[in-house]
Amino acid sequence: MKDRIYVCHTFYHVLITFLKEFELRAKDDRDKGATLVLSLMSNNFGGLKDRIEELGFFEEVIEFDEKRESFFPELAELKKDRGNIVSNMIQRIKFTSAFAKAQEPFVPVDFREYRDVYVYCDTDPIGLYLNKHKIRYHAIEDGLDCLKTLDLARISNAGHFKLKTVFASLNLIFIENGYSKYCIDMEINDRTVLQYDYKKYKVVPRKPLYDRLTQADKEILLSAFVENKSEIEKIAEELKMSGSRAVLILSDPLTDLETRKKIMQDLIETYGRNKDGSRSIVFIKPHPRDVLDYRTEFPDYPQISPTVPMELLGFFENLHFDTVVSVYTELGAITFADEKIRLGHDFMDKYEPVEMHRHKI
Repeated sequence: MKDRIYVCHTFYHVLITFLKEFELRAKDDRDKGATLVLSLMSNNFGGLKDRIEELGFFEEVIEFDEKRESFFPELAELKKDRGNIVSNMIQRIKFTSAFAKAQEPFVPVDFREYRDVYVYCDTDPIGLYLNKHKIRYHAIEDGLDCLKTLDLARISNAGHFKLKTVFASLNLIFIENGYSKYCIDMEINDRTVLQYDYKKYKVVPRKPLYDRLTQADKEILLSAFVENKSEIEKIAEELKMSGSRAVLILSDPLTDLETRKKIMQDLIETYGRNKDGSRSIVFIKPHPRDVLDYRTEFPDYPQISPTVPMELLGFFENLHFDTVVSVYTELGAITFADEKIRLGHDFMDKYEPVEMHRHKI
């Protein structure tokens, strides 16, 4: 029996995996028994796999060609609305089994060989696959305090939610975020931000994981995630020498591309202007899943690679911003800014219909 396996869909997931492993191995430095799986469904990880393999930190680094339901045209018929809860539930039971079966050829490992299976974002097909194959696993929140903004279990299952959870507990259908039969528990950062709590939620605060990092740990993270450290070091030195007010704007993969461009333009205009009318130095850090080409659309503003988890920017000496701004990205882990502004729903109300982001659950 192998020790642990982690299924990651984003750079942030990989970062948290490193943090968890650092803590485990600090307790037992002989323990190096972890496998890292990179799902290619949501992200282009670029050279991350090669860099991590070169570090030798994990026993294996495996790519997973995870498939969305849209990849299998035969599933479309099972997703059609039949007009009533009974017929729809019958179709959903059939869909759950069919989707798990269709995913089988693309799964690169036998998860039954591992003592502990960790899955970030079991909303994605891997969660459904594990349940239909009766493989117990630990879920981990997709992003820092993400349930505060988007509780997909309730949003995706609005209407007869309690009834659906009963079917999920019997493994007839799948519901993410801890409601599935074979999900042991779900790690979250902070219970106080939840609108709806659940018995399987397990609080594992992120801050202590960062606080316990040694300098050697930080160097490992920088080697894994940062392709060109000198570029960020140069930015840090220029900021130090300029003495100018500096603003970092984080993008989010929101709405359509034209609206996304408008959002960034407005954020630059609003937060890049000082009270006396002068301009701050504005930096842009695109979200890893944001496909807008910010280097082309905003060539006058220096950018930080989207593949670098923002939390790692605090590891660079002299890299400090007066203000960091985001729409939905949680900023609690940022240590390199004096002011942190998260705009939220009130801001997005100006750019798209309210029902697109204020979900009723």
